[in-house]
Amino acid sequence: MKPSSPDPASPEVTIYHNPACGTSRNTLAMIRNAGLEPHIVEYLLTPPDRDTLKRLIDAMQLPVREVLRRKGTPYDELGLDDPRWTDDELIDLMLQHPLLINRPIVVTPLGTRLCRPSEAVLDLLPAPQQGAFSKEDGEAVVDRQGRRLR
Repeated sequence: MKPSSPDPASPEVTIYHNPACGTSRNTLAMIRNAGLEPHIVEYLLTPPDRDTLKRLIDAMQLPVREVLRRKGTPYDELGLDDPRWTDDELIDLMLQHPLLINRPIVVTPLGTRLCRPSEAVLDLLPAPQQGAFSKEDGEAVVDRQGRRLR
């Protein structure tokens, strides 16, 4: 029997989300504007385990340092700009201090991406936008026909 592929009408979408972050909220809203209800992981409450974090970083094809968040984190206190830190050490620190994990990270059948800016999620969604969308700051991102602006 041939394995079935994911149904594009109801794909699995996961967002590693911080509800206190505007970029993360905008990203979640664009996922929902495509008619999708993602699995939401509030990673500050439920951090990924080491294997999951490594898989996410590998899937994004980003250096570990590019997944580190600086603003509002212990990044400077820990001296993480020092090149002496190995990737494994940086991952360990992200697990100890989940605030260091940049967000939002979105996983769909089309790939995994750090969605900064939030409209980067549009390239990952297997369903089109269902209508107009503006970010919280009023910036229009999608028109009434569901087409991306810019």
